[in-house]
Amino acid sequence: MTRRIVFLDRASLIADMRAPSFAHEWIDHEQTHPDEVVARLEDADIAIVNKVQLTADILAQTPELKMIAVSATGTDIVDVAYCKAHGIVVSNIRNYAVHAVPEHAFMMMLALRRNLLGWQQDLRDGLWQQADQFCLFTRPVNDLFGSTLGLVGFGSLGHGMQKLAAAFGMKVLIAEHRNAAVVREGYTAFDSVLREADVISLHAPLTPETRHMISTRELDLMKPAAILINTARGNLVDEAALAQALKSQRIAGAGFDVLSVEPPREGNPLLDLDLPNFILTPHVAWSSREAMQRLADQLVDNIEAFVAGTPRNVVS
Repeated sequence: MTRRIVFLDRASLIADMRAPSFAHEWIDHEQTHPDEVVARLEDADIAIVNKVQLTADILAQTPELKMIAVSATGTDIVDVAYCKAHGIVVSNIRNYAVHAVPEHAFMMMLALRRNLLGWQQDLRDGLWQQADQFCLFTRPVNDLFGSTLGLVGFGSLGHGMQKLAAAFGMKVLIAEHRNAAVVREGYTAFDSVLREADVISLHAPLTPETRHMISTRELDLMKPAAILINTARGNLVDEAALAQALKSQRIAGAGFDVLSVEPPREGNPLLDLDLPNFILTPHVAWSSREAMQRLADQLVDNIEAFVAGTPRNVVS
């Protein structure tokens, strides 16, 4: 039996893709618009997607589909409940960016704690050139050593953050779920983490429970000197509330790699910020060449396991 595999958004992955070990037809589409999905998945056994939405309406029109191989960890683009009800296996990628994402998060943490963007602005404005002494004291500099990192989400990425934090001499608090009735051993109540941490880093999935988990109330709980890092999902944070908190200096800074809508064609409150205490990168924390190759290798592993009758990394 020859399997028909269709990758709907191949341009989302820069890596060498090895051929699966079974008889197959592999079709790549660099990008796929919503109105092209059904036609492109006609007669497909296996769909590979990164950000293309596979809703129940679309899946109802692709009766031959037996597997969806998500080339990412997050699966909110797929109607998993529909798939479960109709026998479609959904597999995702796990633990591939355990170095890439924490490194990116720490890059932003260091830049914000040490005021990198502010110093660059001062140099452009000629302040050092006009100084009376060898250095400037126009902006505060803070060490990571001895500070407290609050982790919201403690999967593989959270563990990666914990390891780097130990190397920097940081104290780590792991946040319990928001509104949890019981705080598990080794965890700290969500609100307590917000109050105590010098840096909050988000590594939680986007679910109905986590949407806007950080809004005005939560930002008001944070220290005025605290910074917020988000390399997870844009909708974990109320972006308008964050923009206001940064402009009013309610918190000291933020570093974001994600927005609520990507790409942000209709604008976004965070795009309008031109502040030395805010860093925005275009959803690239995961995308080191090494991480993308691990992703590609695992993607084919997932497909081969499904065809062999032993599905792995199944999302339920």
